Amino acid sequence: MRGFLYGIALQWKLDMRSKSLLVACYIVPLIFFLLMGGIFTSVMPEMENTLIQSMIVMSVSMGAFIGMPPSLIETYGSDIKKMYKANGVPVYLGLITTLVSAFLHLLLTGIAIVMLAPILFDATLPSDLPAFFLALAIYILVSLSIGSVLGLTIKSQAKLTMVAQLVFLPSIMLSGILFPGSLLPDGLEKIGRVFPAPWGFQLMLNHGFCYDNLRYMALLFILAVIVCGIAVKKQAKN
Repeated sequence: MRGFLYGIALQWKLDMRSKSLLVACYIVPLIFFLLMGGIFTSVMPEMENTLIQSMIVMSVSMGAFIGMPPSLIETYGSDIKKMYKANGVPVYLGLITTLVSAFLHLLLTGIAIVMLAPILFDATLPSDLPAFFLALAIYILVSLSIGSVLGLTIKSQAKLTMVAQLVFLPSIMLSGILFPGSLLPDGLEKIGRVFPAPWGFQLMLNHGFCYDNLRYMALLFILAVIVCGIAVKKQAKN
């Protein structure tokens, strides 16, 4: 247990030195929140009720799909994996420590948005904070599981950047957080629901924590865990 906690602390320090993770998990999401929060609430005053959820979906998606996967490539595509094998450390530990560290980073960003949005933009706090934070934790975990698939299955940083953008942009543009999904053509709305963003958004809304919004996210998580398990086994053999 002590070794596991040490691994998480070490990964946390490595992540704090990672420019890609800092930019994707903190700098860009918070700047987007500060700039666009006032614009959204001025143009669409009713968005005060969903501003927190919308900004968190954007922040989590960016951190999970763009910020975290490069850390996995650095872990499994460098001498770190060799050090794991040489010292008898399970190869999957790199994935777990990266997941836990990224989870904490994204959770901190979410907490910052929850605290600042009512002060800066008169945003409405969720009526049931425990259910909201549980929904937030689930959404972060599901998004990170998909980000883990990207980081474990794509070997090139250049390809990862391109694929991550192909996952991130549709998940935001078609999720309904920037404008109601009903304004989209039926085909695009259905494509958007393939990604976890619209489900996480609905899950975090007041009275949105229900089975209908959880079941697809659970399916995505299970599939991602299976793919990650296969990928980690291949890493252990190589």
